[in-house]
Amino acid sequence: MAEKFARHRQPWTPEETGKLRTLAAKGMGLKAIAKALTRSEESTQAQAKQLKIGIAKLR
Repeated sequence: MAEKFARHRQPWTPEETGKLRTLAAKGMGLKAIAKALTRSEESTQAQAKQLKIGIAKLR
């Protein structure tokens, strides 16, 4: 079962957006960034795409 997120459908704050940019610039993977932001991977990926932020694909 996937993790449950208590913050379901909450809008992104400027602080979260800034942290997303910082973590993506450091080369962190999607899963790690989502966990650090306490957001789902889908939400994090959608926000990154909307902001045109590239997230590293870890192998």
